[in-house]
Amino acid sequence: MLDYKLKIGLVPIRRDLADAKTRKGIFEPAKAEENKNQVLKFVKENCADELTSFADIEWLNEEGLLYSPSDCERVKEYFLKEKVDAIFLINCNFGSEEAAGTIAKLMGLPVLLWGPQDLRFDPDGLRYTDSQCGLFAISKQLQRYKIPFSYIENCPVESETFINGFKSFLSVATMVKNFKKLKITQVGTRLNPFKSVMSNELELTEKFGFNMQNVNMAQATAALEDIYANRRDKLCAYAEDVKKKYDVKGIDDELLIKMMAFVEYYIDVFKETDADVLSTECWTSMPLAFGANPCLAMSILYDMGYIVTCESDIHGAVTNAILMCASRGKRPPLFGEFTCRNPKNDNSELLWHCGPFPYSMKSEDSEAYLYNTKPSFRAKDGGYTIARFQGSRSGYTLLGGEFKTTDGPLTFGTYMWAEFECWSKIEKKIINGPYIHHMSELYGSYKAELEEFCKYIPELEFDDINL
Repeated sequence: MLDYKLKIGLVPIRRDLADAKTRKGIFEPAKAEENKNQVLKFVKENCADELTSFADIEWLNEEGLLYSPSDCERVKEYFLKEKVDAIFLINCNFGSEEAAGTIAKLMGLPVLLWGPQDLRFDPDGLRYTDSQCGLFAISKQLQRYKIPFSYIENCPVESETFINGFKSFLSVATMVKNFKKLKITQVGTRLNPFKSVMSNELELTEKFGFNMQNVNMAQATAALEDIYANRRDKLCAYAEDVKKKYDVKGIDDELLIKMMAFVEYYIDVFKETDADVLSTECWTSMPLAFGANPCLAMSILYDMGYIVTCESDIHGAVTNAILMCASRGKRPPLFGEFTCRNPKNDNSELLWHCGPFPYSMKSEDSEAYLYNTKPSFRAKDGGYTIARFQGSRSGYTLLGGEFKTTDGPLTFGTYMWAEFECWSKIEKKIINGPYIHHMSELYGSYKAELEEFCKYIPELEFDDINL
């Protein structure tokens, strides 16, 4: 399963000074320590939660500040022991570009760079820290070492700019952490009619380190039959819950119970293969092999925190994982494909699929019903992020952008009408570029996080959907 927990290594830094014990005025270590104390207190009190914890370097010296490059190895060993997932360089005065660059290089993790804004100017003109000035120097050292890093503009720690920037970095770090160890299990073979979803397992493993696993349809069918025969109580409970949410008229009770076997089956596959995400066969073989469709189960599983991507779309499964991590597991992605243009709005397009949208994303004014055993409802209105991870001869790119929902005709399946800045430009981009019609959507604004994420993944380029 995807892991949304993060431990951040806090690295407050000051300038290395030969006269540190006697220095007064500009770069006075005591003022850097005051900055450190204020920042660490605020971050620990306001940014820690059930998913976020911290490791600091208060143990390093009397000040709890890194200034000497010779201490970086000790800090690295401690952070490795603490299993930190990213580091936060806090420039408490002008800082030490060499120490900052060295610890960032040693850790090889996502890096956040920031320093508190200088707000104290004494009547005689004296100032003490110049943290912003040092940020310019540290950033160049990180660039010389070819270390990707994220940055929050120089501001007070209590400001909205800092809070929003820090939360954004947590999303990016979660995406990086999971992407670099992603385990994907494919159930069944690729849908033969859909060559558009072809992927290169060997290349995904070699370029990104993905662990690619497979379960064949014979194994899947045997497991489904066993679940259907021996877990009746659980299947009936799932079916009763479905009846509370959907109009199921026309669906035989026994067929509904049979469809619920997919819920238990996919959970078993997650556990047995230690998968983070699944990509599965669906409408071409599942009805033939088992006599039921898995679409409703996928919808249920998204709301349980499991990503099961339909139509054997490996690239779609990766995209869904990236978006789930962007929200740190708090919002499930939707898997809606570009389907047809809005007859009343030239910049609007139907994002649709035959039933896998999570029920939690249903619009309050949309009736939920089963159409041909598959969920049908309109998705929640508002602003969404859209993305597509895709490989082609030119390499790998992550398409990203944002849209708002708009009015459009009623239709079946799970869907929304998306309005873009210029749909004609996007349509040409999809036709001429490497992307297919399958897209992933996430409620909220995460385009900036997607672009930032690509900094940390070699051989993955961000591609703005509107450019």
